[in-house]
Amino acid sequence: MSKIQQSNLLKLSGLEPLVFSPEINFVNIGERTNVTGSKKFARLILNGQYDEALEIALDQVRGGAQILDVCMDEGMLDGVAAMQKFLNLIASEPEISRIPIMIDSSRWEIILAGLKCIQGKGIVNSISLKNGEEEFIHQAKTIKKFGAAVVVMAFDEGGQADTYQRRIDICKRSYDILVKIVSFNPQDIIFDPNIFPVATGMEEHRKNALDFFHATQWIKQNLPGAKVSGGVSNVSFSFRGNNPVREAMHAAFLYHAIQHGMDMGIVNPTMLEVYDDIPKDLLKKVEDVLFDRSDDATETLLAFAETVKSDEKKETVTETWRSDPVEKRIEHALVKGVIDYIIEDTEEARLKYQNPLKVIEGPLMDGMNVVGDLFGEGKMFLPQVVKSARVMKKAVAYLEPFMPKIGDIGFNAEQSSIKKILLATVKGDVHDIGKNIVGVVLACNSYQIIDLGVMVDAQKIIDEAVKNKVDIIGLSGLITPSLDEMVYVASEMERQGLKIPLLIGGATTSRIHTAVKIDPVYSGMVIHVTDASKSVPIAGEAISEETKEAYHQEIKETYRKLRVDHEAKQQVKQMATYDEAKANPVFIDWEHYEPIVPKKPGLTVFKELDLSILRKYIDWTPFFNTWMLSGKFPKILEDEIVGQEAKKLFADANQMLDQIIKKNWLRAKAVVGIFPVLREGDDLIILESKRDHPYKFHFLRQQGKKGKGVPNRSLVDYIHPEKTDYLGGFAVTAGWGIETKLKEFQEKHDDYHDIMLKALADRLAEAGAEYLHELVRKDIWGYSKQESLDNDALIKEEYFGIRPAPGYPACPEHSEKKTLFNLLEVEKNTGITLTDSFAMYPTSSVSGFYFAHPESKYFGLGKIGEDQVVDYAHRKGVSKVQAERWLSPNLAYSPSLEVQEN
Repeated sequence: MSKIQQSNLLKLSGLEPLVFSPEINFVNIGERTNVTGSKKFARLILNGQYDEALEIALDQVRGGAQILDVCMDEGMLDGVAAMQKFLNLIASEPEISRIPIMIDSSRWEIILAGLKCIQGKGIVNSISLKNGEEEFIHQAKTIKKFGAAVVVMAFDEGGQADTYQRRIDICKRSYDILVKIVSFNPQDIIFDPNIFPVATGMEEHRKNALDFFHATQWIKQNLPGAKVSGGVSNVSFSFRGNNPVREAMHAAFLYHAIQHGMDMGIVNPTMLEVYDDIPKDLLKKVEDVLFDRSDDATETLLAFAETVKSDEKKETVTETWRSDPVEKRIEHALVKGVIDYIIEDTEEARLKYQNPLKVIEGPLMDGMNVVGDLFGEGKMFLPQVVKSARVMKKAVAYLEPFMPKIGDIGFNAEQSSIKKILLATVKGDVHDIGKNIVGVVLACNSYQIIDLGVMVDAQKIIDEAVKNKVDIIGLSGLITPSLDEMVYVASEMERQGLKIPLLIGGATTSRIHTAVKIDPVYSGMVIHVTDASKSVPIAGEAISEETKEAYHQEIKETYRKLRVDHEAKQQVKQMATYDEAKANPVFIDWEHYEPIVPKKPGLTVFKELDLSILRKYIDWTPFFNTWMLSGKFPKILEDEIVGQEAKKLFADANQMLDQIIKKNWLRAKAVVGIFPVLREGDDLIILESKRDHPYKFHFLRQQGKKGKGVPNRSLVDYIHPEKTDYLGGFAVTAGWGIETKLKEFQEKHDDYHDIMLKALADRLAEAGAEYLHELVRKDIWGYSKQESLDNDALIKEEYFGIRPAPGYPACPEHSEKKTLFNLLEVEKNTGITLTDSFAMYPTSSVSGFYFAHPESKYFGLGKIGEDQVVDYAHRKGVSKVQAERWLSPNLAYSPSLEVQEN
């Protein structure tokens, strides 16, 4: 080959060169060193087990990877530090570092960190035109300075290219900019024209593979020097869990993509089928789908796929498991969540063991142990685990009548050797979805759960714990007043001489609050639990005779150090005095602003909201978070790790929504009010004529020391300081009728549908808040009449105005909710009531304020100073002790502040 010919080739290198000569048909890019694509790799990196993570890289190289894709894009990871550390470790391993590195990230700072670490000439994956030409050009110039090649995504300001024409248009535009403006070497340009799934059942996906093939061919013919790459596993997402079909699809797709000019691809080289080895009947059906050869190609492949599942999957189709011994049948039913035969299998086991308790502690608990292990290994997801628990509960309920002595908790506690855990949502709080999920996960790991429900006072928790001789107490809470109640429960446990380990969990709880406020008042073990999956190992160490003493000492010492560090930070952290903070408000040009008079002032009552309308406003991302499936909707449905389970969950949720709407399982009610207000310092006075003494809202102000030009914000800053302005308020619930249906599910021991209904009711309530806010902006207040936003834009809050809620960072004091409820006559108009701790009932309810000023924005309050407590007590007309009790969580710690600092 001549020197001239060689100069037209893409050249990469690690310790050894990789030249894309005509003799190289295709280059494999190893995909498993990617935290978003490999759960195992992500776990090792998050746990700091970099040596074990290197083994995965080595396995990829030995498996045939010619380039190694490294990605550290994970929300709980310092991506820059992780990228630097891992690449530096790779550099010390000759067998790995001999091949080129692809730095894979959506964050520019991580890409820069990687470019500074890699040896030789690597690849950046990726840049695109999605944020416009200016950013694209800047990034390309920087990559060029580092001497790297670049992957360019077929993505522009209008989104990802999903048709043949969009693919070639974006690639042509990107190529021209890189070559003509940046002077980028064409041989160093690699296009990713987007490999999307096929055989999804959706009409618009039928040509995904075919469009990729044609776009690849066009690029190679019309953009001289450019290469083509892609993430091959995307094409088979519809068949996740069926490796034989997926591997056949990958091999067939690659074969034809290479024929059309594809140069490289991100694949798992250790799991590639040989094209010629694919069974001919399977190959034909796969290729019919890839080339969209018939209208029924997808259905035909789906049907055929059931016959070629790997061995461990076949039993779900053939039901050969029914011929297994009864213990294995029970295990299978629990792992698969199959409820159809559990009663007859449980009866067979009862007759065999001659003791119902031995059935529970034997085959049933053995099966749940398998479920727990699979969940812990990431091989089962929470929705599947909840279905397993449903099977377990049905079996236990069947055995109860055969027990010689039945306790409140489902089986004979006196005879059982199973460890017992008491769970309760504390007094004043009515939220229990998280607690229920923790109970299900613990039950799947051989723990007996005593669930006291919600609104449980301290003495009942203590009495039930002593009566049932429990091994652990778990407290849950969602609202900030629950933090004080947890402190009280812990102090009462200490006063009454208990030494039972105490688990603390819930949305407002935190490790630092547990360490600073709860741990000091209880000499027993106190442990904060971040989520359901963490509860299992924590409970194990807290109970085990071999570990509990050492674990107790370790936790106490850890929390002591946290308190010391926290105290040191408080001394260093500068706080403005309240007077200084008031003197530094948000600057707004009020001279040229006229308050917007509402079109419909006063109250607007909605006796019934149409749930079929609210359904369109649902933000699904928090729904999946409830089920511990992390990822943004709708991308989560295509996620390689959780996508299959997310799709099943989404289908079940929509099926239940259909029932909710059709059969009136739930009813939604709401009230909105817009009122004239005047500012009085940091208070707002409501100018309505029904009362001799007007309602007041007492808002708090940020008190942290601010940089030059940065204000100490308060919500009152967005109300005109002199003229009559307007404030809105609302309350909405989607929870009426839920108790009847929940009771039905609970009587059937159906945790899955119980949790599903609660989660959907919460989503509908939040959707109701979104819908009402839109009505306010466009009609009731009418300050944004021409607004036209889709649901994604609403979720991103791309509208004027805000709706902060009492108990959240901008307005952290829950007691303001009482004034809001009185003003809006909430109980009369909607039936929503407040507990003593200002939690709303029904649970699936939302309330808050409306501010219309276009400069308003949501912000976290941060810490509150001592002088502000005194001022707040004065404005509120309560004692300093009472104000301090209301504000104590914020005095010690602000959840929003920790998120910002971390």
